Amino acid sequence: MADKPVCSCGCSCSEAEQAEEVTKRLIFPCAGVANTGQLTNCAAIQLTEEGYGGAACIALLAAGAEGIVAAARDADEVIILDGCPARCAGKIAEAKGICAAQTVIVTELGIKKSGSREYTDEDVETVVSAIWEGKGRKK
Repeated sequence: MADKPVCSCGCSCSEAEQAEEVTKRLIFPCAGVANTGQLTNCAAIQLTEEGYGGAACIALLAAGAEGIVAAARDADEVIILDGCPARCAGKIAEAKGICAAQTVIVTELGIKKSGSREYTDEDVETVVSAIWEGKGRKK
């Protein structure tokens, strides 16, 4: 599902990869304990594997670790994945002066927050697809 650069010969070679400008994206999942928070972690990891960006630790950002704060400020785009309307990850980013280019709240995608940590592969795909489709993107 990742958009890999392809040369005219049809292969994915390093020259094609170098020719494409890569957008540096950091993805902060809320990492909450409920199903929707756990789902944000799984979606962030899948998005990383698909080449959309790199998953980053929201707790580390909250703690003010210089490296992650600097990385977030240097990123071309910061993506926030919140599990519910409490928007913990979004609020942490805002408190650190980090402006998100895209924010998705899992419960707004029709996935209900429950007392369990269970979610389905379909739930993960719903969140990942929402990011790829640009839902929650600021103009």
